[in-house]
Amino acid sequence: MSSASIQILNKERIPATGVLVIPGRLNFEQLLQLEKLFAGRKITWLVEEHSHHDPSMRGYLEKSGSGAMFSAADAEPADAGNQLKTYLEDGGVLIFVPGRATARNATFCHIPAAHLRALCTFGLPLLAIAIDCPKESCLSIERHSSLPSSVFAIAQPIAAEKSSVANYQQALLEAAEEAYSSRALFNKSIAMTLLEGLCKNGTKNRIIDGADDSELTYDKILAAALAFSKFLKLETDQARVAIVLPPGKAGLIANLAVLFAGKTPVNLNFTAGPEAIRSCIRQAGVDRFITADPFVRKVSSFPWPPNRDLILIERVLPTLKKKIVTWAVISKLLPTRILGAILGLNKRRGDDEATLLFTSGSSGDPKGVVLSHRNVLSNVTQFGTRLDLPENSSILGCLPLFHSFGCTVTLWFPVIEGVNLVTYPSPLETKRLAELIALHQINVFLSTPTFLRGYMKRIDPAQLSSLRLVVTGAEKLPQSLANAFEEKFGIRPQEGYGLTETSPATNVNLPNPAPETDTITIPSSRNGSVGQMLPGLAIKITDPATEEEIPLNRQGMIWFKGPNVFPGYLGDPKKSAEVLKDGWFRTGDVGRVDDDGFLYIEGRISRFSKIAGEMVPHETVEAAINKVLGLDAETERRIAVVGVPDEHKGEAILLLSTIAGPALEQECIDLRYKLLDEGLSSLWCPKHIVPVREIPVLASGKLDIKGCEALVKRG
Repeated sequence: MSSASIQILNKERIPATGVLVIPGRLNFEQLLQLEKLFAGRKITWLVEEHSHHDPSMRGYLEKSGSGAMFSAADAEPADAGNQLKTYLEDGGVLIFVPGRATARNATFCHIPAAHLRALCTFGLPLLAIAIDCPKESCLSIERHSSLPSSVFAIAQPIAAEKSSVANYQQALLEAAEEAYSSRALFNKSIAMTLLEGLCKNGTKNRIIDGADDSELTYDKILAAALAFSKFLKLETDQARVAIVLPPGKAGLIANLAVLFAGKTPVNLNFTAGPEAIRSCIRQAGVDRFITADPFVRKVSSFPWPPNRDLILIERVLPTLKKKIVTWAVISKLLPTRILGAILGLNKRRGDDEATLLFTSGSSGDPKGVVLSHRNVLSNVTQFGTRLDLPENSSILGCLPLFHSFGCTVTLWFPVIEGVNLVTYPSPLETKRLAELIALHQINVFLSTPTFLRGYMKRIDPAQLSSLRLVVTGAEKLPQSLANAFEEKFGIRPQEGYGLTETSPATNVNLPNPAPETDTITIPSSRNGSVGQMLPGLAIKITDPATEEEIPLNRQGMIWFKGPNVFPGYLGDPKKSAEVLKDGWFRTGDVGRVDDDGFLYIEGRISRFSKIAGEMVPHETVEAAINKVLGLDAETERRIAVVGVPDEHKGEAILLLSTIAGPALEQECIDLRYKLLDEGLSSLWCPKHIVPVREIPVLASGKLDIKGCEALVKRG
């Protein structure tokens, strides 16, 4: 390996004093480079006595004559630390050499938690080094020859008194984010990248539209999108174009065409209320709406603009037949780079606006989330390379295009990476979706727990036998549902996590890799968590009350930093400044990270009440109430907790209930005693019960917080 293929970031962070160096991963070639990095200093190699190493590395370490061993099972690690301190004298460097590990693609830390705990208990100053291997985690359209073999990112040193697994993890992930964010791909154009994917995979991959069972190869999709893009350029001078379509070939062509026209697609949420939709239209400043006539008739509640503003795609495309044929020929004759230059696809790139989405508005008015080319490209890379799907894979796209997952994961990702896309307009029609999974042998299925429940009733397990990965998001995955689904279909749903502001994916559980001989398996799935951070994403936790930074393993406010974090809300610098600070995004969710790097979401901060100085989680209270009342929250939501101002204690808790009787005061007293018997603090008990007909829930299954608050005000 030539040193020219190695990049080193933040070399100036290396302390001159003695330090224990812990690289997140290390092969033999990287070890040799690490040795060069510390040339001129006394180096001692540190290994865990039960670890296995490649023969070349083991032979080199033995020949070096300078090594030390420790045992992760040592009952007195502090004593071992005292002995190891001597190696740090006079600026000596103690370098930990991780053993062989089996890990999923794009895993930054190949060190078992037990080994990390021992290393951090030695009481030595630490230096984490993140090693990014772009050739292992790049998109298929990238040229390997242009990528460095390894990027070494030096983290901020950790003082001996602050040595802990949580602090090491945070330092490693922050350094890994710096390495990952330096990738040249993220400065490109999403339109150009899509063109490259469509040209590369044009004849071998296709979209299958489950609404009418039609099939189109990606080269035909490309030709239609290019012809349609020229039409759109003549139709509007506005920078953005609205799209009101479900998943399908029309939705794919529309989104591609808008990008190829040098404009921003705005997929509108047609399930939202008319006022919320009008707000989105005003904020986006759109004057043209790409849709289809049958859809206009179907979604009558949508505040449709005048007919002159509608572009009915099923009417326009037939008029462009000759131009579509011409573009089909041109796209096959011209090299992709020249075609992209002719189309001007590189004019908007990097930090320029690529797409505009809107938040669900579950806790207020929808906010416009501007996602840049950098955001989308990085998240496709983060998600796609972590999945590491085999060739000829198929993914089911039934999540709406206005949902960030439906946009990034089931629209851009399959086109760029050459994955077959099977679409259907609705995630609710489980019978038809199961038929499509069986018919087209789909491998990857993304859903929400709410939609997943529909498969438990009428679906034959054989219909889902082709699935290799089922990922849920948008709401917490109950373990009872995961267990029942696995028992029936033989595959366990994996919980993921993301936000519109992070393009969206940040975390995902994935099946653990198959163990190999003489290696340690690094887990990639843990029940109850939302998974490990995707590559290139840093995390920190702050105290919700004081906003001071706290260790990752303590419950607090989650902040993310990475190339997929959005630049800000549309036309709202005040709200942007509230959530974006020094490149960090304040998610509004509360959680913690365990020693293996798995993130646990404890709830949204909007679903906490600060009562007499204590942070009270609404979801925990709801779980306790469901338990004492014998309610099955997974089948139907019958109660919801809402925080309201209280002049004595800051806030108080009210309970919305669909089962409340006429004697509300007595019911509240009885409930309080039951909760106290369960060990709940009296501060956490509801002050009043508000009877309601139903608990407001969004289409995704999330609690409609804004709707709940409106019911409280009315009640």
